[in-house]
Amino acid sequence: MFLKSLSSDSASYTLPLNVVQALPKLGFLGVGWIGRHRLEAVAESGLAQIAAVADPAAETARTAAQSAPGTRIVPDPADLLSEDLDGIVIATPSALHAEQSIAALEAGKAVFCQKPLGRNAAETRAVIAAARKADRLLGVDLCYRHVRAVREIQTRIRAGDIGDIYGVDLVFHNAYGPDKDWYYDPAAAGGGCVIDLGIHLVDLLLWALDFPKVENVTSRLYKNGKPLKGDRRCVEDYAVARIDLDNGPSAALACSWGLQAGRDAVIGATFYGTEGGLGLINVNGSFYDFRAELYRGTAREVLCEPPDAWGGRAAVAWTEQLSRSRRFDPFIEQMIPVSEVLDAVL
Repeated sequence: MFLKSLSSDSASYTLPLNVVQALPKLGFLGVGWIGRHRLEAVAESGLAQIAAVADPAAETARTAAQSAPGTRIVPDPADLLSEDLDGIVIATPSALHAEQSIAALEAGKAVFCQKPLGRNAAETRAVIAAARKADRLLGVDLCYRHVRAVREIQTRIRAGDIGDIYGVDLVFHNAYGPDKDWYYDPAAAGGGCVIDLGIHLVDLLLWALDFPKVENVTSRLYKNGKPLKGDRRCVEDYAVARIDLDNGPSAALACSWGLQAGRDAVIGATFYGTEGGLGLINVNGSFYDFRAELYRGTAREVLCEPPDAWGGRAAVAWTEQLSRSRRFDPFIEQMIPVSEVLDAVL
């Protein structure tokens, strides 16, 4: 069933001169804060026609449609499947992502889905298999890959600027936690802060290091300050993990909701190598402002600083790719090892 229940939660790109074709037509399923933000970023890019929106909250749908004049409001989200669309952007509760993505792909639509693509590795594999079978483009909103500071760090790691990496510290603490009930339901969310925040840290680790094989994962999960010992009636709000990679590095990961952090958020990633270090730091507790730094012994060099309007770049990049080809891109298979690590942490 395409819809069970819904609770919805820029950069400029230019097509190559030799690409001349009609703009892809997109539908948006779930246009709460995240969905509407992605819609606005794509509309601003001019790379697609926003053709339809669907959300169980009528006022939310109307507000989102105003961002792209001429957008049709579809009262029944299931009807998006029969609309004349090239792709569907999904921003709904996590429990619906796999089911809705598969339904859209089987209907011949390309899909851009909020993270996580599935609540576990099995669901993730199923969605990717559906995309491969339908030969349709599939993307996931791993937005932190598009932060300028993150790109700078990845570039320098790949260039060997800090030598052989042997240690990584990863942290994402949100002093508030989600404001929707479904995030705290194991069946609806698949997990707590690990699925919500840890996914970005695991993806950053594997992506920056060019997806090495994971050798071992150990973890400990907490709820309200007490260890969770196999009780899956609730989700974790604090987690620590160690991720050992078979090419040498070991990563320490920590993420949480509602931590007494003294600021809105603590977000960071530090890579330690034999010739130096690289650090990603959120500035003044911000969720949006990031700085990249290079370390040599006790010296520190700032590589880049905010401002950097990165929030909608992943959606715009997917739209740009869709405008060139609707066909399956095996790049999405990177989500499988990320999901497998999350399963091991949980």
